[in-house]
Order: sequence, then structure tokens, then C-alpha cells
Amino acid sequence: MPRVTTKGQVTIPKEIRDALGIKPGDEIAFEEVDSGYKIQKKAPTTADGEDPFEKYRGSAASDDTMPERMRRLRGDYPRDVSDENDDDDSGANT
Repeated sequence: MPRVTTKGQVTIPKEIRDALGIKPGDEIAFEEVDSGYKIQKKAPTTADGEDPFEKYRGSAASDDTMPERMRRLRGDYPRDVSDENDDDDSGANT
């Protein structure tokens, strides 16, 4: 049975941390319910309370699927080139 320290800290048992997906540094919330309190992991936030990932949502606007984008980023196939490079018979990109 966990005990409260003099600083008001409690160790959350590993089984509960695993079940809730709680990792070191995560924030948790306590919500009062009729039978006591409910503990849950909070979504990540910045110091001002904003979602740190919100600014990146939708920034990869493309008709390509994610695997296609990743292959292109890794160089698994060449990027699309314009028609003006079609005259180059050497095969080298300059």
C-alpha cells in the first residue's frame, strides 16, 4: 500500500502507471467523483496551458500518404522534377 511522504508525495504503483500510460514527467489530474477521486493522465501542455503540438497539426498538407512522404524524405525514390530538366542527356542533376 503506497504511503504519503512528508512532502505530500505518493508513488503510483507500476501496474497503475502502465495501465494509464503515465511516464516520468507526465502531468496527472485528480477529479473528485461521488466515490472519492479519479486519477488520469493529462494531455501535454506548455507553460501557458496550450497544446504544444497544435501548431503542427495540418502542416504537412499533401495528397501523398504518410508512407509516401517518408519514402520521399528518406530518398527512397527521387523527388518530382520539372519538364525543363528533361533536355539534360547526361543524366546528372546540376
